[in-house]
Amino acid sequence: MPGPLSNILVVAIEQAVAAPVCTVRLADAGARVIKIEREAGETARHYDSAVKGTSAYFAWLNRGKESCVLDLKDEADLALAHRMAARADVFVQNLAPGAAARLGLGSKELTRRHPRLIALDIVGYGQETPYRQMRAYDMLVQAESGICAVTGTEETPSKVGVSVADIATGMSAHAAILEALIERAGTGRGRAIEIAMFDVMADFMSVPLLHLDYGGRDTPRMGLSHASIYPYGSFACADGAVIAVVQNPGEWRRFCEGVLKRPDLAGDPRFADNPSRVRNRPELDAIIGPVFAAETRAEMIARLEASGLAWGKASSLTELSRHPALRRMEVAIPGGSFMSVASPLRPEMEPAGVPSLGADTDKVRREFAA
Repeated sequence: MPGPLSNILVVAIEQAVAAPVCTVRLADAGARVIKIEREAGETARHYDSAVKGTSAYFAWLNRGKESCVLDLKDEADLALAHRMAARADVFVQNLAPGAAARLGLGSKELTRRHPRLIALDIVGYGQETPYRQMRAYDMLVQAESGICAVTGTEETPSKVGVSVADIATGMSAHAAILEALIERAGTGRGRAIEIAMFDVMADFMSVPLLHLDYGGRDTPRMGLSHASIYPYGSFACADGAVIAVVQNPGEWRRFCEGVLKRPDLAGDPRFADNPSRVRNRPELDAIIGPVFAAETRAEMIARLEASGLAWGKASSLTELSRHPALRRMEVAIPGGSFMSVASPLRPEMEPAGVPSLGADTDKVRREFAA
């Protein structure tokens, strides 16, 4: 069955993670995505060879795309890229700052020439800001945006362990393109779009920023605990740990009665509401900790379940690989096939394969010949 974007042509000059996250979602929905690569292949092809000779990043983010090798420093190949953009519905690029514009492939110039085109630039920082020329890799943007200031332990700031800045930027770009396609269906006009990694991460930081700007309170690093809700974190049992969550007055009462077996705590003025519990976290932690430590994880999970309270476990990678909720799909790659995580948007899909470098170059050259 054709996907909802099966009539959409996407041309992408993309590399690494952010733009490929965006375009793989478009490909999953049926769009034809032509990925322009340099002769050596884009950056992510060379990160590793973990998946039967293919980089894990590339295997994850490039299913269902066509690979066309062009040398954009060559006049003829650059002209071909321009012809492809002229016929595309969507053009996506995440080259270094200014590189696409120098080639005449920046979003503003493209949409001036092709009013129906939706052209999207992924950049590190807003191009109207003093940081516009800054290189922007995932960890750098996590650090600059304050993500690392609220992540980790009290002693050690950390980045998020996956490429959250890249991934979130790609997801935002995907949403922006879908909005623009809906808008174009009514107006007949495309648009130039800029998505900045820093903007996306700054938006993620809204709650800590609002606490600082309007509450005068810095957000500490709390490891596996929540900085502004308590109890909400990992509690050590006799044979492991369980993550427990209390978010409202009813849950707090049930937690006291059914989990701690201390109904008197529900009315204790030190812990009467969430701000009080956060303010008096050390005193409450001294009460909760021994209760969990004296029992097995199975017993505490049973208490949480019986009390209608949320709980979870901090899975290792091995446990994730075997997790009963993990859905998989088989994806073809040049070295055979592998079991990928299923698309969260289309878990039932049968994905197309990951292209070898330049697999579609000849076909694309014939199709878009002058």
